[in-house]
Amino acid sequence: MSLRVVSYNINGIRAATRKGLLDWLNDDGADVVCFQELKAWPEQFDTSEFEALGYACHWLPAEKKGYSGVAILSKRPLDRVVRGTGARIYDVEGRVIRADIGDVSIVSAYLPSGSSSEHRQAVKMKFLKVFQRYQKALRAERPNVVITGDFNICHRPIDIHDPVSNKNSSGFLPEERAWMDRYFKTGMVDSYRHFEPETPDRYTWWSYRAGARKRNKGWRIDYQTVSEALAPRLLAAGILPDAMHSDHCPTFTVLDV
Repeated sequence: MSLRVVSYNINGIRAATRKGLLDWLNDDGADVVCFQELKAWPEQFDTSEFEALGYACHWLPAEKKGYSGVAILSKRPLDRVVRGTGARIYDVEGRVIRADIGDVSIVSAYLPSGSSSEHRQAVKMKFLKVFQRYQKALRAERPNVVITGDFNICHRPIDIHDPVSNKNSSGFLPEERAWMDRYFKTGMVDSYRHFEPETPDRYTWWSYRAGARKRNKGWRIDYQTVSEALAPRLLAAGILPDAMHSDHCPTFTVLDV
């Protein structure tokens, strides 16, 4: 049996819904949907519209209104849902939620951006250390792991439209890319690059400025990563740039479960 996992930074669930997100979800038919950047509490939008599509919905909004937040929606029965990493300083920002389906754990993660200030860049680097410990501990307990979401980092020059001019930009800094190197060396696999190791010009985020999306001047900062133990069960993975409910686009992975 296959399991289709879609991950999508929707940049505000209310705005994305107004742009046709529900119709798109219905057409896609994903078994599990991981959202990032909800920017709303569940009482601020109609959660029943997602339930009407057959999804059991598990939300982790940020305590601050209009900010961050993650979710996992599933058509498959879930054995367990765990909210947060255990580090309250970050959990109040709605950064990580996990669901267990049989022997597979799926994580929806929204890693901080550091582009707004030096302070937020420092917060981001501290979070990366916490997140690395979190994923290692999770894999020790649950070897078959899918970690999806907005990492806010381009890993390699192939993942960004202009690596030279962006070499000092948050999201492509040497220390961030080095963290991604270490992340994958711990035993995680980039599912998209597993199937498309050197395909260029495939991005998941575009600035709203200067017609960047139309010109495909983007960044690949959204990932679906799987533990090496689960990698032999990968059936497909890809990017869905035609979905336009956000400044990001969705990614997908299909697993043999």
